[in-house]
Amino acid sequence: MKNLLLPLGAVLIWSVNAVVNKLAAGAIAPGAISFYRWALALAVMTPFLIMPVWQQRAVIKQHAWKLFILGFLGMGLYQSLAYYAAYTVSATFMGIITSLIPLLTVVLSIPVLRIAPTIGIVLGTILSLSGLTWLISKGHPADLLHQGLGQGEMLMFIAGLAYAFYGVLTKRWAIPLSSIHSLYMQIVFGVLLLIPVFLSAGDVTLNRDNIGLVLYAGIAASIFAPLLWILGVTRLGANAASIFMNLAPVLTAIIAAVFLKEELHSYHIIGGGVVLIGVIMAQRLRTPLTQIIRRKTKKTQPQRCGAGE
Repeated sequence: MKNLLLPLGAVLIWSVNAVVNKLAAGAIAPGAISFYRWALALAVMTPFLIMPVWQQRAVIKQHAWKLFILGFLGMGLYQSLAYYAAYTVSATFMGIITSLIPLLTVVLSIPVLRIAPTIGIVLGTILSLSGLTWLISKGHPADLLHQGLGQGEMLMFIAGLAYAFYGVLTKRWAIPLSSIHSLYMQIVFGVLLLIPVFLSAGDVTLNRDNIGLVLYAGIAASIFAPLLWILGVTRLGANAASIFMNLAPVLTAIIAAVFLKEELHSYHIIGGGVVLIGVIMAQRLRTPLTQIIRRKTKKTQPQRCGAGE
């Protein structure tokens, strides 16, 4: 039971962070909070990890470019785009996109990791995209043909793709570092990449209106949540832990309703529900598509008659 609280705690912290993203819009420049967040996480982690990481400097040097790319995708691109998207999309929408990331990861794994597509991936992708279309269009899909995607929705979807690609590359490269040491080095590169963004940001002043947001993002969401998630994956397994990500849209919607007074509309429930069903199908229905095609091919092939028949 205690082990179940590990991934649940991580998802809860990340769900609250979607609300923090929304609160940060207007309180601090996106480029500023992106930099402050990871710089704070780096400062807190360094006293505990600098020596173990230094002892593995040969491995880090060998895989530096991979850690750089992971830092760019996970720490630089994903969260920065979410801060910009928060100006025009709701925290509830962010939570739903977050729940879509496991499916996007599986879909990207097909060409990158050469994973065979399953019936769950195919049906789940179709369902989730349908639900996402319903959600973005606020229940009027035909309107998308005339209006197209909004900037915030587009940024959030790209952010989700970036993090999904981050997850795929993490599996493909299998860098020989512990999860926490790899995370630390990714943060190092992430902070370096975010310096130009920070310098080009407008108002980067920390004040009583935004300091709490930075502290939560930098410590709770960037240190505690990943640690809980890593422990959860270690003790429960990746497949069992990933199921808890399905709670992200529900928890985010509840928290956003309480703290941001966001209204939950029917298109949130219908669109988000269909997205969630699609993700669960992709996780649960694991029969390879080729196996199903092979069965149907055998059934449609004519029976050969023997010589004496």
